[in-house]
Amino acid sequence: MHLTAVSLAFVAALSSALAVGPWRATTYDFDDSSGLGRQYDGIGGLSGGGATSKLLVNYPEKERNEILDYLFKPNFGASLQILKVEIGGDAQSTDGTEASHMHNSWDENYQRGYEWWLMVEAKKRNPNIKLYCLPWGFPGWVGQGSRNPYQVPEVTADYIIRWINGAKTVYGLTMDFVGIWNERPYNSTYIKTLRKMLDERGFSNVRIVAADGKWPNIVSDILADPSLASAVDYIGCHYPGTLSTDDALKTGKQLWASEDYSTYNDEVGGGCWARILNKNYAVGRMTATISWNLIASYYNPLPFFRDGLMTAVEPWSGNYNVDTPIWLSAHTTQFTQVGWKYLEHGAGVGLLEGGGSYVALVSPDKKDFTIIVETMSHNHSLCIRPPLPAYDVVPQTMNIQLKGSFANIKELNVWYSKLGFDGQQSIMFQKKDALQLKNGMGSASLGMDEVYTFTTVTTGDKGQYDAPPPSKSFPLPYSDNFDNYTLSTEPYNLAPQVGSFEVVNSSDATHKLIVRQTVINDPIEWCPLSLVFPMALGGNGSWSDIYVEVEALVGKVNATDGVFVAARVQNGGCQSYSAKGIFFFVFPAQQYYIISYDLARTQQISSGAVSSEVMDWNKISLLVTGTTIQGQVNGKSVFNIQAPKMTKNGFVAIGTDTYGLADFDNFMITTASDGRRIMRENEERAHAKAKHTLYFEPEKH
Repeated sequence: MHLTAVSLAFVAALSSALAVGPWRATTYDFDDSSGLGRQYDGIGGLSGGGATSKLLVNYPEKERNEILDYLFKPNFGASLQILKVEIGGDAQSTDGTEASHMHNSWDENYQRGYEWWLMVEAKKRNPNIKLYCLPWGFPGWVGQGSRNPYQVPEVTADYIIRWINGAKTVYGLTMDFVGIWNERPYNSTYIKTLRKMLDERGFSNVRIVAADGKWPNIVSDILADPSLASAVDYIGCHYPGTLSTDDALKTGKQLWASEDYSTYNDEVGGGCWARILNKNYAVGRMTATISWNLIASYYNPLPFFRDGLMTAVEPWSGNYNVDTPIWLSAHTTQFTQVGWKYLEHGAGVGLLEGGGSYVALVSPDKKDFTIIVETMSHNHSLCIRPPLPAYDVVPQTMNIQLKGSFANIKELNVWYSKLGFDGQQSIMFQKKDALQLKNGMGSASLGMDEVYTFTTVTTGDKGQYDAPPPSKSFPLPYSDNFDNYTLSTEPYNLAPQVGSFEVVNSSDATHKLIVRQTVINDPIEWCPLSLVFPMALGGNGSWSDIYVEVEALVGKVNATDGVFVAARVQNGGCQSYSAKGIFFFVFPAQQYYIISYDLARTQQISSGAVSSEVMDWNKISLLVTGTTIQGQVNGKSVFNIQAPKMTKNGFVAIGTDTYGLADFDNFMITTASDGRRIMRENEERAHAKAKHTLYFEPEKH
């Protein structure tokens, strides 16, 4: 990899920063006389990769609308300009699975999942927001008998285009961009096929971003293959560390940090975000930056907890947090629009002599002009990846000299943020007195860990709602009979980690709506290991003593062999296959049960026969207290044993033995004390029923 000239200049500037004295004044020209730089493509957030917006959907309407306003409403909060979403593929893709619109080749359904809803809500608030879609995994049938989504390129392209068409015809959503396969191998033939089929089906407006990985391979292929270059519109790199390459620039394509940030959203996370938003262009000439993830709305401790622009993890209480990245986004998004142009490097874009960076952008009609300056110090702006080379930042004075079309501007509106450390409070997105200019010149004193916006735009605003409700623990007792859901949606507080769990009509008159595990074959996984134990977890990852029960039905066609309930479940995400906990499997056809310390059943505790009174629908109950576990099937005790090696705490879960259909209903969680009472009452009813049956004599006529 070769560093760009700008990258080398960046390194040199960092090296010299130590020698710059405090409050040294340096003049920086802002001048469009010699032309403009690249077009600005926007700042965005990513919902998916996967299931990162899971808990947002069932927030109380008031708080949910407030959260959506903080994310998308122009001149209010983050005012995001791009929304990137996952095309669900029934496969685990970081924090869960997202349902495919086509579980099977004969199946097509555009009510599944919550990305449609999220895109509609984003568009309500900002009709100009750009929409970008990308698959992480694919249903197994797409591979046509292989584990390769490019086995028959036309099949995969058709699968993707059907999703794009569903967005258009069902929801009135126009996709602006589509990707290939997130952080996994791309295929040049597939990219060309996708472009051809998009054009043939009336989606020539949908531009292709490739390849959502790193620079070298896709760049070299584009340079070597004119037909591939014609098919690809944008080159997307993940976690570039603000660096691009000479070869990437030679392609002439717009360069994007199509996934970046992925950092805990405290003050250091805010510093990371502020630094890369500027330096992705100042150093790497990247014209869009997209945060993974949009909103941290998934259970703790699933992977990368709170790596979002804001946090919303308690739909039962309505509590949420507006975190620092929201306001540091606003410094750019509230004072620019997609389609503006950056000024040229050295004439409005560059690195500060005392450390930090600045970028300037201008509207197409040149009536509006914005400068964003950041002075994030090294230790207060560390991102989760890649490693950040050492550098220093010192207090300094920035003399702003406007020239060219901007020479006659008399004042610039000023917005200011400062991240607080060592007991200091952060100042977020504060409007300051305007910067007065004389002969196009004005000065600003820059401290450390600060962001300034200097702009002619007058519409910026720091939106604010009353404080959300206080935080509360997951409520107990908790029950869900799934009868109040819309068909094809997911249960609200169950987070699928493997497989897809979907509300459907029951074929049994005694049940109305039920939840079905719908994946019948291995998907083409994004995670490195194939996960074959469907599981949906929920509740509280710190639960220890707990009771959980569910009714389950194993069907006759395309069915799994067994079902389970579990407690103290740990290890979600791509490590779900190795999840630890207490798993109570029941195999109705075999009238058999297994208790295991792990989902994969490599550490079995006990096994044996279940009562011969196993039915079609079976109520499975599990009580965990201390090191004791008790289980019932249909109210009859199956085991009461010690399990001294069990995990200390974790979620509850339901799931299936393998991929295959199974139905669930009347899910309940409660305290251990309630659980003991319920199990005792179950036993009494079962005993009374058996006694009644034994002594019952038919009436004589």
